[in-house]
Amino acid sequence: MLVTLSIRDIVLIDRLDLDFAAGMSVLTGETGAGKSILLDSLSLALGARGDADLVRNGAAQGQVTAVFDVAGDHPVRLFLRENEVDDDGDIILRRIQTADGRTRAFVNDQPVSAGLLRQAGGLLVEIHGQHDDRALVDPESHRALIDVFGGLTRDAAAVADAHSAFRSAERAVVEHERRIEAARNEADYLRSSSEELSRLKPEAGEEEHLAARRTDMMQVEKIAGDLSEAFETLNGSASPISELASLLRRLERKADQVPQLLAQPVRTLSEALDQLEETRSGLESALRETEHDPRELENVEERLFALRAASRKYSVPVDDLNTLCDRMTADLADLDAGEDKLTALVDAAAKARADYDRRAAALSTKRTKTARALEKAVAVELPDLKLERARFIVEMSSDPQLRGRTGIDQVEFHVQTNPGTRPGPMMKVASGGELSRFLLALKVSLADKGSAPTLVFDEIDTGVGGAVAEAIGVRLARLASKVQVLTVTHAPQVAARAEGHFLIAKEATGADRVATRVQRIDKDYRSEEIARMLAGSVITEEARAAARRLLTAAE
Repeated sequence: MLVTLSIRDIVLIDRLDLDFAAGMSVLTGETGAGKSILLDSLSLALGARGDADLVRNGAAQGQVTAVFDVAGDHPVRLFLRENEVDDDGDIILRRIQTADGRTRAFVNDQPVSAGLLRQAGGLLVEIHGQHDDRALVDPESHRALIDVFGGLTRDAAAVADAHSAFRSAERAVVEHERRIEAARNEADYLRSSSEELSRLKPEAGEEEHLAARRTDMMQVEKIAGDLSEAFETLNGSASPISELASLLRRLERKADQVPQLLAQPVRTLSEALDQLEETRSGLESALRETEHDPRELENVEERLFALRAASRKYSVPVDDLNTLCDRMTADLADLDAGEDKLTALVDAAAKARADYDRRAAALSTKRTKTARALEKAVAVELPDLKLERARFIVEMSSDPQLRGRTGIDQVEFHVQTNPGTRPGPMMKVASGGELSRFLLALKVSLADKGSAPTLVFDEIDTGVGGAVAEAIGVRLARLASKVQVLTVTHAPQVAARAEGHFLIAKEATGADRVATRVQRIDKDYRSEEIARMLAGSVITEEARAAARRLLTAAE
């Protein structure tokens, strides 16, 4: 609940600190005393749009601070934690409005956006009035109110989850169809390319090996003639080896006769013949090495050309052709398997949609039942509010094809103010006074169904009096047994029902300045204030007696 409201330099308020208690509190005072300023200040702290005109004349800025005491499991604490805002202890909302139009927002002294402040404020306070276009009269909120009244929030959450699931499944189908279509468009290219590369059978490192082999064979071709000529010289009919060998044999026979002359030449010639023989043998081996199929070089060059042509065609290095072939083969396999996967995805989407349809239909049935129950609950409240001939109607339409996150239902609160008139939306059909009473009846019916901890009613008793005002006071007091109620009122019957009473008045603070003052008044002063509300500017003894009777009856 709201425990403290502090206002600094807002319009006619220079400095104001108010402490509130549980139950019902009323704010009364003469017209123009500043009741609307008080509510505008509270709204500013709750995240309402700022306005430079709110700053007190002559001040650089105005400030409003609202302190709330809420349970540890209240939704606002979870909301703040989700937005990384400290929620320990009291929840303190603060708004600074500068004279140049800028605003700053704080939650627990942590800077936040005005939007976040507004969301937090909406979880803490509901403001209702004849012309309020945000709370119960907003058609967008009516479906949620039905769910709250009927205890259907879990069912609604399950429908929302089912909606997310089937929409995700449908997106998966669309995405896979897109991929399949793209693959189909490339299928012929993939198939021909895969077949071409499969026939080519490229291997990692093959280009380097072939290039080296080609270079070797070309070099060998260049020296093959010289090798053959050298071998023919040493091995042919003109080879000197035979003649030198014959000479060596003759010298060896003579060497025994004159060893001192021939020993060295014989040894040297013998070594030379050995070298020549070794050279001949080496040339013979070299010639055998140079012997290759003449088509081998041609084949190597053709293979190398084919690999490099494929490399240029597919814009990948030769060494990556094998990987590309594998990928293309896999893509073709995926295309074939994709049809099966698409069938599975379509089946999954159909099941998810059927699950959503089942849950949404069940929720719709429960909502219909809840709508009738809410109509009956509101109808019970209407006679005492002098709306005994009026009807509150929950207009509900369902479209199974709608499939929205909130279900398949459209819900709007309608009223019929008199028999024979056409029912219509509450905001359009009901007059100001009627609207306030419909809102009160509806709020009383919903009071223990997830209401904000603090409810503010701004002159919802305008235009009514007597028994109707009394009925409004009774219902506000009943609401106050479950939530904190703050009421701005001109009705003495309503004021008499309050547990706390604040009197708002203007006070001169200088020759040409006034300020709004708010004073909590005790029982005796309350009697005098209620007498003023009954009698006007001249308070009579009859009015005082009537005020005492109202207070006694309310006790």
